[in-house]
Amino acid sequence: MGVMLVVSADRLLAFAVMSLLVIVIPGPSVLFVIGRALAHGRRTAVATALGNVVGSYLLVVAVAVGLGSLVERSVTVYLTVKLAGAAYLVYLGVQAFRHRGELKASQIGTRSAGPARGDLRTLLDGVVVGVTNPKGVVFFAAVLPQFVDHSAGHVPVQMLLLGLVPISIGLVTDTLWGLTASAARTWFAGSDRRLSLIGGAGGCTMIGLGLTVAVTGRAD
Repeated sequence: MGVMLVVSADRLLAFAVMSLLVIVIPGPSVLFVIGRALAHGRRTAVATALGNVVGSYLLVVAVAVGLGSLVERSVTVYLTVKLAGAAYLVYLGVQAFRHRGELKASQIGTRSAGPARGDLRTLLDGVVVGVTNPKGVVFFAAVLPQFVDHSAGHVPVQMLLLGLVPISIGLVTDTLWGLTASAARTWFAGSDRRLSLIGGAGGCTMIGLGLTVAVTGRAD
């Protein structure tokens, strides 16, 4: 049996349905992309969405090599990962809020508004949030292994292949959320004051999200 045939079609479909049901419920990654879109625009939103899925796939890799179960079983490790992600979200939100006055209508469509953050830095921001997303940690550590066929062998390979399903779905949905939010931001671009307000709203969204992640429990 070839490696690509290790995962049966029925398991792949079942996991795709499960992934879609989980992903359509907005979580930290979606709200983070929306916050960045409101604060910095379309380019940043797309780069953030890409970073998110890269970070999420790193969780898949961790689960495949056995680290995911450690995070799920250890309260200390889980809390460390969760609080690290929450703190980073708050930090990014504070930065966006502090620099909201730098947003100018004339910048829309020419470059990312707000403090300069290169595409690589933006991508890495998304990776950090994706890999510390409690919802992702629990989903990949607790749900992904249930769809593996141990009798077929190549268990790590099965996990890596199955993990591509929610990653692909997430990339599409997160990008759509980001583009929608950035379109609303562009609508506000007729006024520097309104644009500043929407940038501040994006920062507050990220701060609120970070605080929410910090206080929520394993149900994330």
